[in-house]
Amino acid sequence: MAESSFKQVVQPYNGDPFAGHLATPISASGFANALISNLPAYRKGLSPLGRGLEIGLAHGYFLVGPEVIFGTNRDYAAEPFLAAFLTAIALVLLGTIAMNAHGLVSLKSAADSPDETDSLKTSEGWNEFASGFFIGGVGSAFMAYFLLDHFAGIDAIFSGLVN
Repeated sequence: MAESSFKQVVQPYNGDPFAGHLATPISASGFANALISNLPAYRKGLSPLGRGLEIGLAHGYFLVGPEVIFGTNRDYAAEPFLAAFLTAIALVLLGTIAMNAHGLVSLKSAADSPDETDSLKTSEGWNEFASGFFIGGVGSAFMAYFLLDHFAGIDAIFSGLVN
């Protein structure tokens, strides 16, 4: 079969079509690699507590909003934002319990694997990660609740309506 004159965009990994690696121009680009390398799970130099705190901050903050709009307590007349806040805390707590359970049953203790360089691959490091996730998730869920509950006052401050 004659060699075609155009270059194929998606090529087998290292020229081996049986390797099972799906490298595409998007997934193998420098931009995608830089973006993924800057996520807290992969960033170099972060402690497990710092990784968990940063991931928890992102997740807790964004759990309150959808719960206000789509949650089962959205028509709760007294405090609709409080119900969303409590639901977000419950979800963060369930996630923390699941992460702790995963660390206990899947990872070895640091004493059992002293040559492990990544502390997130030990049960103690994973416990720190889950603790940071809980603290960050609850803190950012409270921040989202506070901003939603006091939106009129905050809007008045930024609009210059407060004397």
